[in-house]
Amino acid sequence: MLLITFFWSCLYMVQPVTIPAPADSLVVVRSVNLHGNYRTRDRIILREMAVHTGDTLSRSELPGKLAWDQRKISNTNLFITVDVAATPVGDSTSLIRQIDVDVNMKERWYIFVIPTFDLADRNINEWWYERGRDLRRTIYGGRASYRNVTGVGDRLALIMEFGFTRRTVLSYARPYIDRAQRTGLRIDFSYATNRDVPYRTAADKWLYFRSNDLMRERAYAAVILTRRNGFYHFHQFDSRFYQNTIADTVARLNPDYFLDGRTRQRYLQLSYVYTYDRRDAVAYPLQGTWLRLTATQIGVLPTDDLHQTELLGGLTRFWPLGGHFYANSGWRVKYSWPDRQPYFNLRGLGTLDNFARGYELYVVDGQRYFLWRNNLKYQLFNVRKQLKWVPVRQFNTLPLAAYVNVFADAGYVGSTVARQYESRLANTWLLGTGVSLDVVTFYNLVGRFSFSLNRQGQTGFFVNILQEI
Repeated sequence: MLLITFFWSCLYMVQPVTIPAPADSLVVVRSVNLHGNYRTRDRIILREMAVHTGDTLSRSELPGKLAWDQRKISNTNLFITVDVAATPVGDSTSLIRQIDVDVNMKERWYIFVIPTFDLADRNINEWWYERGRDLRRTIYGGRASYRNVTGVGDRLALIMEFGFTRRTVLSYARPYIDRAQRTGLRIDFSYATNRDVPYRTAADKWLYFRSNDLMRERAYAAVILTRRNGFYHFHQFDSRFYQNTIADTVARLNPDYFLDGRTRQRYLQLSYVYTYDRRDAVAYPLQGTWLRLTATQIGVLPTDDLHQTELLGGLTRFWPLGGHFYANSGWRVKYSWPDRQPYFNLRGLGTLDNFARGYELYVVDGQRYFLWRNNLKYQLFNVRKQLKWVPVRQFNTLPLAAYVNVFADAGYVGSTVARQYESRLANTWLLGTGVSLDVVTFYNLVGRFSFSLNRQGQTGFFVNILQEI
């Protein structure tokens, strides 16, 4: 027994031991210094950082961590430019080197009171090609947006618009309402009216009815709770109460607008949204992953006028290919039931940014859809210009980038109402390809100028402009 014990003891003594990394491969963060955040509170910026005072890091992992910290701070949309750098300090002969991390930021202009002149149609292409560039189909008014009201990234917005659509929206959002900076709150109120409404779809195009009388009213109130666990995981709990009404004329033209010839629709809607967002830039990402899963119950109470369930999912992966080349590929999918749905709530491909490129002029109604988008990009340039002749510091830095983008999309809309609405594109594959010039500049302004070809042999030149103020 003593011999066996001695044998195992010897084996234990000769086991390979882990040799710690050399001390000179480690750094200690002596301080994190923030510069340029005159309004934004320090804790909002530090919330985005994985590198903190007192951390001990390997030198090899430090550049990557600082790069992602820079991206996360930029993605708060509170700054025009963000630069993060580490500076060695102290005795260079020390076994463990100390560093200071400096974050240099240039804050945005946070208050905008601007006149608006928008198109009432789904996009500029429909207005240009399908609606004869009719200036009566425009919306004018004003928008007031106050970002970073109290220095914590909160936002107060007021919209008052007239013309084709008369709309009033009041919204306040606060990203964090708790000390741990994880839970947020948003409250929205909206009221809109129309005298010209799309009452049905025929051959994948909206048909409008115009009158001097009020044809449609839409109103909702929303309370939205958000939860952010970690840097990249977001949860959203959305509760909304809707009240929509239409004129008798619209109900006669399409009895299925609200179903069974109804002229009123009232319901409570609950949604849960999970988002994983690890992109380098939210406006025009070139690297990272984006995932979103949504479950929505339209109509919760027994007295609600509508009961409908929707499940949506989307995943997009972005990656650099080396040099100036980048690629991304992503899909979106929707499934909803029951099959019998009000026309007003029936949404397939063609609204918002859910469309296969090459089909910008079409609306394909259905209860289910699948969309697959692919891009191969070449960066022409990416520069940052200092406009010394501009006296306002929030506007004298101009980031500007341009990309040539070759794209290919595939989509499919599953519909049980294709015959009813004379659809030629539902229940068949939608294929589109083409090339675009994408221009990205400050305040998240992205302009796309594209030429596309679809499966039906149709070609077109399309313009899309996206901006978040």
